[in-house]
Amino acid sequence: MISVQGGASIAKHLFPAIGATGTSMLRIGLSTVLLNIINRPKFFQFTKQQWLYCAIYGIGIAAMNLIFYLAIQRIPLGLAVTVEFIGPLFLALSLSRKWLDVLWGLIACAGILFIVPWQSNNIDLIGLLLAFLAGIFWAVYIIMGSKVTGIMPGKDAVSTGMLFATLIIIPFALWDGGIFSLTPMLFLKGLGVAVLSSAVPFSLDLVALKRLPAKTFSILTSLQPAFAALSGMIFLSERLTPLQWISVACVISASMGATIFSKTKQQIEE
Repeated sequence: MISVQGGASIAKHLFPAIGATGTSMLRIGLSTVLLNIINRPKFFQFTKQQWLYCAIYGIGIAAMNLIFYLAIQRIPLGLAVTVEFIGPLFLALSLSRKWLDVLWGLIACAGILFIVPWQSNNIDLIGLLLAFLAGIFWAVYIIMGSKVTGIMPGKDAVSTGMLFATLIIIPFALWDGGIFSLTPMLFLKGLGVAVLSSAVPFSLDLVALKRLPAKTFSILTSLQPAFAALSGMIFLSERLTPLQWISVACVISASMGATIFSKTKQQIEE
């Protein structure tokens, strides 16, 4: 989470030069090259099911990243990530079978409601809608990440999924045209974004998803808004209101509560 939000802050500096779509293309494309060089997946040994799961996983990656970048082009990073978290939140609630998990989810939901500046006339509804849509694909990413790691090694899955994501984003980047304004310095910044925002966190996500249930992973990701808000404040000089910081605290509390309860329950069962 530290890695991905730090990378998002760098990415936002690229928007004026190559746009959100061009930045997304640079991030996903360079990450794909790096991951496939390092991991060297054996494509010819994949089954049809593995190809299918990787393709859907790649769609989730492409849509989540492209739409999210379009969102933070309009609204602050901390606000965008908090609204985007609706996807993982509802995934966690839908997979829950215990009333206490629902309570943590509702606390996180209250935090999301607090962070939205409902009374502001300057609210960018399109930005909020894009962040919400990105959250839906975030949930797809979590579900398919959990499924694909069950049938193949995580390093092969993330490398192949990123390959599909690149193929999906390329047409949008060419149509937008911002990528044609790329310079050597912008390329180096894009490489930093690729490493921080995709190559490292996506690989770590699959390691985590292989060891954690999708529900637990979804609730743990509620820490994302806090990291995003801090990253936006430090690197982008973006500020949240006191009420919005309270909302971030609600989301963090929900994550901590769910994690502590889950750990305690597991220790009791052992």
